[in-house]
Amino acid sequence: MDAVLARKLIPAVTIEDAELAAPLGEALLAGGLDVVEVTFRTTVAEAAIRNIARRFPAMQLGAGTLLTAEQVRRARDAGATFGVSPGISEDVLQQAQAVGLAMIPGVSTPTEIMRALALGCRVLKFFPADAVGGVPALKAIGGAFAHTGVRFVPTGGINGQNLREYLALPFVAAVGGSWMVEKTLIASRNWRQIEALTRAAVALAAQA
Repeated sequence: MDAVLARKLIPAVTIEDAELAAPLGEALLAGGLDVVEVTFRTTVAEAAIRNIARRFPAMQLGAGTLLTAEQVRRARDAGATFGVSPGISEDVLQQAQAVGLAMIPGVSTPTEIMRALALGCRVLKFFPADAVGGVPALKAIGGAFAHTGVRFVPTGGINGQNLREYLALPFVAAVGGSWMVEKTLIASRNWRQIEALTRAAVALAAQA
C-alpha cells in the first residue's frame, strides 16, 4: 500500500476500449505517475487491467468500484495489485484478503470509519469527498480519528485546483481523481494531453 500511495495520486480511469489501456498506461508513466485505478464500470475493465499488467508489470495497478467478491477475484486474476471500493462490504474485504489484494474501502461518515477500523482497514477512500463537505468535512471527521493511524484517500470532485488543500491535511495519504484521464481524452487518444495533465498533477502533489 505504501507503494500505491507514494505519488500521492491515484488516477481513476473508466475505459470503454481495452485496446486503449496500454497506451494510457504509457502516457501516465511518461507523465511521471506509475499508479492507475481501472474502474469496474465497463464490461472491458478486466481486459483493460490485463493489458496494462502485461505491458507494464511494475506499475501499481488497481481495480476500482469493486462491489462484489466475484469482481475482486476477477480483478486479482487479471493482474490488479490493489482494489478500491466506494463503500464497505465484508464479503469484498474477505475475498480480497483471501486472494492477497490490498483494499481501500470507501467511507463518508464517522460510523463507517469505525466499522472499517474494526475490520482492520487503515487506508480508506473518503467518498464522495466534495459532495459530503470537502476539505472542511474531512478535516473535522478525520481529526477525530487521527490518533488511530488511519489514512484517507479523498475522491470525488478532486482536481488540480483543490488537490493541495486535501493533501495539506496530515491524515490524507493521497487523492483520487479522473481530471487527468477523462473519458473523452482517452476516447480521442489524446495521450499528449493526458501526459501533460498528469505531469502537472504530479508536480502539484509533490509541492503539497
